[in-house]
Amino acid sequence: MHKLSGIVLFLIFSISFTSSAVAKDLELTIIYDNNPYNRELETRWGFSCLVEGLDKTILFDVGGDGSVLLENLEKLKIDPKVVDIIVLSHVHYDHIGGLGDFLEKNSDVTVYMPKSLPQSIKDKVNKVGAKLVEVHKPVKICENAYSTGELGTFIKEESLIIKTSKGLVIITGCAHPGVINIVGRAKEMLKIDVYLVLGGFHLCWLNAWQIKGIVNGVKEEGVLKVGPCHCSGDLARKQFKKVYGKDFILVGCGKRIKIKDVF
Repeated sequence: MHKLSGIVLFLIFSISFTSSAVAKDLELTIIYDNNPYNRELETRWGFSCLVEGLDKTILFDVGGDGSVLLENLEKLKIDPKVVDIIVLSHVHYDHIGGLGDFLEKNSDVTVYMPKSLPQSIKDKVNKVGAKLVEVHKPVKICENAYSTGELGTFIKEESLIIKTSKGLVIITGCAHPGVINIVGRAKEMLKIDVYLVLGGFHLCWLNAWQIKGIVNGVKEEGVLKVGPCHCSGDLARKQFKKVYGKDFILVGCGKRIKIKDVF
């Protein structure tokens, strides 16, 4: 009898230990972007990225046109109701314009936005009963996910940082404060090297010499992989690809990036 009980206890312990030890993947899906990838989706100037694999599902930015955002979600077979948290990067319409339409489909969310955003944007959130969190300083959003807090001067912007076993994953809206500065803030906050930076790098108005300096600066910060899109520009994407080679990720609307066994 005692021997049998011991075996049962051993099996229960083994099963529970194995379950808790199962590694989880991080999956990033570009819902809205002006660069094409999945030709079934509509491209528009703007950005939105869905983050899955954390204990909460995060939608980072909502693009400029809510109907395009929702149609792309539908084509990707993603229910808006799976989203727990929305993070808005900055005030520009191509990053926040889809908010009202999205909240009509799912208002059971917490919305993190820079404190500097206009009251009219905050009112949209409060009106539907969603929870509003105004961000100024760095803040923990959920397990393994953080906001850089507001960076920059004229255009204040927050970026999303995800802590993984491979290093930090940083998602930027437009990187108005400078992508190198954002990487520096993330490293300062969490004392870990950067695995991937993904999103808009705001380089499409710069010349080749200026872009080269930024590409080299990102490399010198120890960033292992890059996925520039949205306002990064074709010239910058080419230069990043030249420097990063196989560690350059071609990003566009509908692109899915899975980072395996990181939690």
